[in-house]
Amino acid sequence: MKYAIALLLATVAGPGFAQAVVEDFKPSSLNQPGQQFPQVNSQGYARFRITAPDAQNVKVSLGLGGRGGTTLAKAADGSWTGTTAGPLDQGFHYYHLTVDGGTFNDPGALNFYGSVRWESGIEIPAQDADFYALKDVPHGHIDQILFPSPSTGTSRRAFVYTPPGYDKNARTRYPVLYLQHGWGEDETAWSNQGHANLIMDNLIAAGGTRPFIIVMTYGMTNDIKPGSPGGLAAFDIKPFQTVLVNELIPYVDAHFRTLTDPRHRAMAGLSMGGFETKLITATNLDKFAYIGLLSGGTFSLDDVNRTPGFKDKVKLAFVSFGSRELDGGMRGPPGGPPSDPRANAAAIKQAGVNSVFYVSPDTGHEFQTWRRSLKQFAPLLFRD
Repeated sequence: MKYAIALLLATVAGPGFAQAVVEDFKPSSLNQPGQQFPQVNSQGYARFRITAPDAQNVKVSLGLGGRGGTTLAKAADGSWTGTTAGPLDQGFHYYHLTVDGGTFNDPGALNFYGSVRWESGIEIPAQDADFYALKDVPHGHIDQILFPSPSTGTSRRAFVYTPPGYDKNARTRYPVLYLQHGWGEDETAWSNQGHANLIMDNLIAAGGTRPFIIVMTYGMTNDIKPGSPGGLAAFDIKPFQTVLVNELIPYVDAHFRTLTDPRHRAMAGLSMGGFETKLITATNLDKFAYIGLLSGGTFSLDDVNRTPGFKDKVKLAFVSFGSRELDGGMRGPPGGPPSDPRANAAAIKQAGVNSVFYVSPDTGHEFQTWRRSLKQFAPLLFRD
């Protein structure tokens, strides 16, 4: 994942650094109640202000890993203020404060689990935000479940989205998507940062997708030192595969009204979650017929040919990236060699696989890419 961090840091600020800053700043939608900062303007610039009268140096670090950022200037009243050098990409971004060398969250902003810690979050309004907006439509539910995990000697947590109407008809059974988070995140990411529930509610209300259940659980089982994404090179998928396939899926099927055949079960994930998805589904095509890799690698013709049953059993192989990821050379799986995902998607399509490739415009390794990817992926699932 080192390449992912480098790419994100290089692309978190968009073009247009020389333009004049428009003074129409408003509080971010992710601020703590009543807090006026951080703020964003119509161009996508972000402005930060904190009070730290005894501090000597204050910086805002944006993006996965927290490197780079904006140095704040101190005023006579002890407040520190600064504006990003350029506009940020539309959508959600993690950030934190560095005050005299120490790492802190912004007291004005809500916190989100990412970068292996709770980080502050800021939302740059997107032109296409309507598809994940909170609307007056029927809403599904997100339930927390605790399922037994004998393999890890504990109970583990998952969040389960059930679509609108799930509780009204006790006879209806639903397909299931197992949806994984990225490196340094947890099972809260897809609902908190990704708005997966609102995306689904809006798609279902518009008749854009078949209603289905989404299950989100923590994807780490082995001990990798926080802050060392390079540790993924030593990641062993087998313990998590046991948790997902042998423990979580049976629990979900026993406690929710699911359709349990592989044609009604999908797995997808963003970044590291896509890496996990590819590894797990390759050896479990008797359980998953729909597969999605969101900034998490690609399916090559070699992958298809060396995976028994891929052409016959996989009903959809979906791959997506942000345009800035492709421009910056992020193409292969985490820790793997570069590969051309667009060419791979075309090659396996020619070989008879239902292959779909999507590129999110003007975004990098970030949640706006993955929100858009889910919007594209969901309508393609479970088409009987």
